[in-house]
Amino acid sequence: KGERDEIAKSITEAARGADAIVVFADIDEGEGQDRAYLNLPGNQEDAIGAAASTGVPVVVVLVAGSPVTMERWERKVPAILDVWYPGEEGARATAETLFGDNNPAGRLPITFPLTVGQCPIYYNLEPSGRGYDYTNSTGKPLFAFGHGLSYTRFDYANLKIEPLRTPNTWQVSVDVKNAGDRDGEEVVQLYTHQRYSSVIRPLEELKDYKRVALKAGETKTVTFTLGFDELAFLNEANKLVTENAPVDVRIGAASDDIRLRGEVRTSAASKR
Repeated sequence: KGERDEIAKSITEAARGADAIVVFADIDEGEGQDRAYLNLPGNQEDAIGAAASTGVPVVVVLVAGSPVTMERWERKVPAILDVWYPGEEGARATAETLFGDNNPAGRLPITFPLTVGQCPIYYNLEPSGRGYDYTNSTGKPLFAFGHGLSYTRFDYANLKIEPLRTPNTWQVSVDVKNAGDRDGEEVVQLYTHQRYSSVIRPLEELKDYKRVALKAGETKTVTFTLGFDELAFLNEANKLVTENAPVDVRIGAASDDIRLRGEVRTSAASKR
């Protein structure tokens, strides 16, 4: 308690008259450094809590190469910037993002759990007979696969799915608009789900994505080709096949932020 009080006092004094507080936080990780708990080590969470209690806006800059749980402090701070291990230009890139000179467009390549008890956690799980929540907590992640925010916002419209001449191949297009007042980049993500099949398939799978740069107010059409290579899977005979089945097509900004939905129907085909 004494150490926490000293941390709070030091941060309160340092924050006096400040417009914002930036807290850099990291973890111990690497070969031979497995973590039993995923929260920030040491007194870093106390420092974040103390900074938040000053009433000054707080940005937490997370320097880590793996997920971190944030139960104690995530809702207390208005912004979290995950810089991973950014290299020699990391300081410049971080500063430009914090000051608004750079509009971030990164997306999570992993899932961040809400609690360590959710692990292992991933977006493309297979269906089962169990429920997906816990008796005393949600089963939803803190930040889903593909998640990422920007200083602007993007609207999606006009999903079109058109068959091409090649069997089991479609052109998928969507209009994406920068609906904010800042230039930025959006990462448009295409997911699929085969409703039934001869083997168990994931509830959702990322099949393609495209980064598109948009000026404020600008709209562009983003186009994907969805074909055999994206839709095929290994059957019980270990053969790459498509089957006669409906496939949901989902376009969104993250695995848990699907904006538009459509459908195609694959026919039976195989590849040696």
